[in-house]
Amino acid sequence: MKKFWQDFKKFISRGNIVDMAVGVIVGGAFSAIVTSLTNQIIRPVINWILSMCTGGDGLSSVFTFLKKVYIVDATTGEKTVDLANSIYIDWGAFITKIIDFLIIAFTIFVMIKIIAKSQEVINKTAKSIEKGIPDKAERKILKQRGVNLKDPKAVREALIQLDEEKKQEEERKKAEEAAKPKPETDLDVLKEIRELLKAQAVKDAVQDSAVEIPVETTDTTEAK
Repeated sequence: MKKFWQDFKKFISRGNIVDMAVGVIVGGAFSAIVTSLTNQIIRPVINWILSMCTGGDGLSSVFTFLKKVYIVDATTGEKTVDLANSIYIDWGAFITKIIDFLIIAFTIFVMIKIIAKSQEVINKTAKSIEKGIPDKAERKILKQRGVNLKDPKAVREALIQLDEEKKQEEERKKAEEAAKPKPETDLDVLKEIRELLKAQAVKDAVQDSAVEIPVETTDTTEAK
Protein backbone atom coordinates (compact mmCIF):
# COMPACT_ATOMS: atom_id res chain seq x y z
CA MET A 1 0.00 0.00 0.00
CA LYS A 2 2.87 2.34 0.77
CA LYS A 3 4.40 1.71 -2.66
CA PHE A 4 1.03 2.46 -4.27
CA TRP A 5 0.85 5.92 -2.66
CA GLN A 6 4.49 6.59 -3.54
CA ASP A 7 3.78 5.79 -7.19
CA PHE A 8 0.69 7.99 -7.08
CA LYS A 9 2.74 10.86 -5.64
CA LYS A 10 5.29 10.50 -8.45
CA PHE A 11 2.48 10.47 -10.99
CA ILE A 12 0.78 13.66 -9.80
CA SER A 13 4.12 15.48 -9.38
CA ARG A 14 5.34 14.80 -12.92
CA GLY A 15 4.03 17.98 -14.54
CA ASN A 16 4.08 21.59 -13.50
CA ILE A 17 0.69 22.42 -11.94
CA VAL A 18 0.80 25.96 -13.36
CA ASP A 19 1.38 24.69 -16.90
CA MET A 20 -1.43 22.18 -16.49
CA ALA A 21 -3.79 24.87 -15.22
CA VAL A 22 -2.93 27.16 -18.14
CA GLY A 23 -3.48 24.27 -20.57
CA VAL A 24 -6.90 23.46 -19.10
CA ILE A 25 -8.01 27.11 -19.15
CA VAL A 26 -6.79 27.74 -22.70
CA GLY A 27 -8.28 24.43 -23.87
CA GLY A 28 -11.66 25.32 -22.37
CA ALA A 29 -11.60 28.77 -23.97
CA PHE A 30 -10.60 27.29 -27.32
CA SER A 31 -13.41 24.73 -27.10
CA ALA A 32 -15.89 27.53 -26.44
CA ILE A 33 -14.60 29.44 -29.49
CA VAL A 34 -14.95 26.35 -31.70
CA THR A 35 -18.48 25.66 -30.42
CA SER A 36 -19.47 29.28 -31.06
CA LEU A 37 -17.95 29.14 -34.56
CA THR A 38 -19.90 25.98 -35.34
CA ASN A 39 -23.24 27.06 -33.87
CA GLN A 40 -23.25 30.76 -34.81
CA ILE A 41 -21.50 30.72 -38.21
CA ILE A 42 -21.07 27.29 -39.81
CA ARG A 43 -24.36 25.70 -38.75
CA PRO A 44 -26.55 28.64 -39.96
CA VAL A 45 -24.77 28.52 -43.34
CA ILE A 46 -25.39 24.77 -43.62
CA ASN A 47 -29.05 25.27 -42.57
CA TRP A 48 -29.46 27.96 -45.23
CA ILE A 49 -27.96 25.73 -47.93
CA LEU A 50 -30.15 22.77 -46.91
CA SER A 51 -33.25 24.93 -46.78
CA MET A 52 -32.51 26.21 -50.29
CA CYS A 53 -32.05 22.64 -51.58
CA THR A 54 -34.72 20.73 -49.66
CA GLY A 55 -37.10 23.43 -48.48
CA GLY A 56 -36.79 22.33 -44.84
CA ASP A 57 -35.35 23.99 -41.76
CA GLY A 58 -31.79 22.67 -42.24
CA LEU A 59 -30.00 20.61 -39.63
CA SER A 60 -32.52 21.52 -36.96
CA SER A 61 -35.17 19.43 -38.75
CA VAL A 62 -33.00 16.41 -39.57
CA PHE A 63 -34.61 13.86 -37.24
CA THR A 64 -35.42 10.18 -37.44
CA PHE A 65 -38.37 9.56 -35.12
CA LEU A 66 -38.62 6.20 -33.42
CA LYS A 67 -41.66 7.24 -31.40
CA LYS A 68 -43.65 10.45 -31.82
CA VAL A 69 -45.55 12.15 -29.03
CA TYR A 70 -47.90 14.95 -30.06
CA ILE A 71 -49.15 17.99 -28.21
CA VAL A 72 -52.71 19.04 -29.10
CA ASP A 73 -53.59 22.70 -28.92
CA ALA A 74 -56.80 23.01 -26.94
CA THR A 75 -58.08 26.01 -28.89
CA THR A 76 -57.16 25.12 -32.46
CA GLY A 77 -56.83 21.36 -32.14
CA GLU A 78 -53.52 21.48 -34.06
CA LYS A 79 -51.02 18.70 -33.36
CA THR A 80 -47.31 19.46 -32.87
CA VAL A 81 -44.52 17.04 -32.08
CA ASP A 82 -43.38 17.03 -28.47
CA LEU A 83 -39.58 16.66 -28.83
CA ALA A 84 -39.10 16.45 -25.07
CA ASN A 85 -41.14 13.26 -24.78
CA SER A 86 -40.58 11.80 -28.26
CA ILE A 87 -37.88 9.27 -29.07
CA TYR A 88 -35.80 10.29 -32.06
CA ILE A 89 -32.30 10.37 -33.56
CA ASP A 90 -30.98 13.94 -33.79
CA TRP A 91 -28.78 13.82 -36.90
CA GLY A 92 -28.33 17.60 -36.85
CA ALA A 93 -26.69 17.57 -33.40
CA PHE A 94 -24.51 14.63 -34.45
CA ILE A 95 -23.33 16.42 -37.60
CA THR A 96 -22.60 19.53 -35.51
CA LYS A 97 -20.37 17.51 -33.17
CA ILE A 98 -18.51 16.08 -36.17
CA ILE A 99 -17.90 19.61 -37.45
CA ASP A 100 -16.58 20.60 -34.00
CA PHE A 101 -14.23 17.63 -34.00
CA LEU A 102 -12.90 18.35 -37.51
CA ILE A 103 -12.22 22.01 -36.66
CA ILE A 104 -10.39 21.10 -33.43
CA ALA A 105 -8.41 18.31 -35.14
CA PHE A 106 -7.41 20.61 -38.04
CA THR A 107 -6.36 23.40 -35.65
CA ILE A 108 -4.26 21.01 -33.54
CA PHE A 109 -2.67 19.62 -36.73
CA VAL A 110 -1.71 23.12 -37.90
CA MET A 111 -0.32 23.98 -34.45
CA ILE A 112 1.78 20.79 -34.39
CA LYS A 113 3.15 21.55 -37.88
CA ILE A 114 4.07 25.09 -36.80
CA ILE A 115 5.75 23.82 -33.61
CA ALA A 116 7.67 21.15 -35.54
CA LYS A 117 8.84 23.73 -38.11
CA SER A 118 9.89 26.12 -35.35
CA GLN A 119 11.78 23.33 -33.58
CA GLU A 120 13.56 22.49 -36.83
CA VAL A 121 14.63 26.11 -37.30
CA ILE A 122 15.81 26.26 -33.67
CA ASN A 123 17.84 23.06 -34.10
CA LYS A 124 19.46 24.37 -37.29
CA THR A 125 20.33 27.64 -35.57
CA ALA A 126 21.78 25.77 -32.58
CA LYS A 127 23.89 23.59 -34.89
CA SER A 128 25.18 26.63 -36.78
CA ILE A 129 26.10 28.25 -33.46
CA GLU A 130 27.86 25.08 -32.30
CA LYS A 131 29.84 24.99 -35.55
CA GLY A 132 31.30 28.38 -34.68
CA ILE A 133 32.63 27.09 -31.35
CA PRO A 134 35.57 24.68 -31.84
CA ASP A 135 36.13 21.84 -29.41
CA LYS A 136 39.47 21.01 -27.80
CA ALA A 137 40.78 18.90 -30.70
CA GLU A 138 39.67 21.42 -33.33
CA ARG A 139 41.20 24.26 -31.31
CA LYS A 140 44.52 22.42 -31.33
CA ILE A 141 44.38 21.93 -35.12
CA LEU A 142 43.47 25.58 -35.68
CA LYS A 143 46.42 26.70 -33.53
CA GLN A 144 48.75 24.50 -35.58
CA ARG A 145 47.43 26.14 -38.76
CA GLY A 146 47.99 29.60 -37.32
CA VAL A 147 44.32 30.63 -37.10
CA ASN A 148 43.57 33.50 -34.74
CA LEU A 149 41.09 31.99 -32.27
CA LYS A 150 39.94 35.44 -31.19
CA ASP A 151 38.68 36.21 -34.70
CA PRO A 152 35.17 34.64 -35.00
CA LYS A 153 35.06 34.97 -38.79
CA ALA A 154 38.46 33.30 -39.26
CA VAL A 155 37.51 30.53 -36.84
CA ARG A 156 34.19 29.92 -38.63
CA GLU A 157 35.87 29.75 -42.05
CA ALA A 158 38.58 27.43 -40.70
CA LEU A 159 35.95 25.15 -39.15
CA ILE A 160 34.05 24.99 -42.44
CA GLN A 161 37.25 24.04 -44.25
CA LEU A 162 38.04 21.47 -41.56
CA ASP A 163 34.57 20.00 -41.90
CA GLU A 164 35.02 19.69 -45.66
CA GLU A 165 38.35 17.95 -45.14
CA LYS A 166 36.71 15.49 -42.74
CA LYS A 167 33.99 14.73 -45.29
CA GLN A 168 36.58 14.18 -48.04
CA GLU A 169 38.56 11.87 -45.73
CA GLU A 170 35.43 9.87 -44.94
CA GLU A 171 34.60 9.57 -48.66
CA ARG A 172 38.18 8.45 -49.39
CA LYS A 173 37.97 5.77 -46.69
CA LYS A 174 34.64 4.57 -48.05
CA ALA A 175 36.11 4.35 -51.57
CA GLU A 176 39.09 2.38 -50.25
CA GLU A 177 36.78 0.00 -48.39
CA ALA A 178 34.70 -0.49 -51.53
CA ALA A 179 37.85 -1.14 -53.64
CA LYS A 180 39.15 -3.85 -51.31
CA PRO A 181 38.57 -7.39 -52.61
CA LYS A 182 35.79 -9.10 -50.78
CA PRO A 183 36.64 -12.36 -48.98
CA GLU A 184 35.65 -15.43 -50.90
CA THR A 185 32.63 -17.31 -49.68
CA ASP A 186 31.92 -21.04 -50.05
CA LEU A 187 29.72 -20.25 -53.03
CA ASP A 188 32.55 -18.38 -54.75
CA VAL A 189 34.93 -21.34 -54.17
CA LEU A 190 32.40 -23.77 -55.64
CA LYS A 191 31.93 -21.55 -58.69
CA GLU A 192 35.70 -21.39 -59.19
CA ILE A 193 35.99 -25.20 -58.94
CA ARG A 194 33.20 -25.59 -61.46
CA GLU A 195 34.93 -23.27 -63.93
CA LEU A 196 38.20 -25.21 -63.51
CA LEU A 197 36.43 -28.50 -64.15
CA LYS A 198 34.80 -27.09 -67.26
CA ALA A 199 38.16 -25.85 -68.56
CA GLN A 200 39.79 -29.25 -67.85
CA ALA A 201 36.95 -31.07 -69.65
CA VAL A 202 37.39 -28.88 -72.73
CA LYS A 203 41.15 -29.45 -72.66
CA ASP A 204 40.72 -33.26 -72.45
CA ALA A 205 38.26 -33.21 -75.34
CA VAL A 206 40.72 -31.30 -77.52
CA GLN A 207 43.52 -33.74 -76.67
CA ASP A 208 41.33 -36.76 -77.50
CA SER A 209 40.41 -35.34 -80.88
CA ALA A 210 44.12 -34.76 -81.71
CA VAL A 211 45.18 -38.44 -81.16
CA GLU A 212 45.87 -40.22 -84.51
CA ILE A 213 44.00 -43.49 -85.01
CA PRO A 214 46.26 -46.16 -86.82
CA VAL A 215 44.89 -47.51 -90.15
CA GLU A 216 45.55 -51.10 -91.29
CA THR A 217 47.30 -51.33 -94.75
CA THR A 218 47.86 -54.33 -97.03
CA ASP A 219 51.25 -55.16 -98.52
CA THR A 220 50.85 -54.71 -102.29
CA THR A 221 54.17 -56.38 -103.11
CA GLU A 222 53.04 -59.70 -101.62
CA ALA A 223 49.85 -59.49 -103.58
CA LYS A 224 51.77 -59.21 -106.77
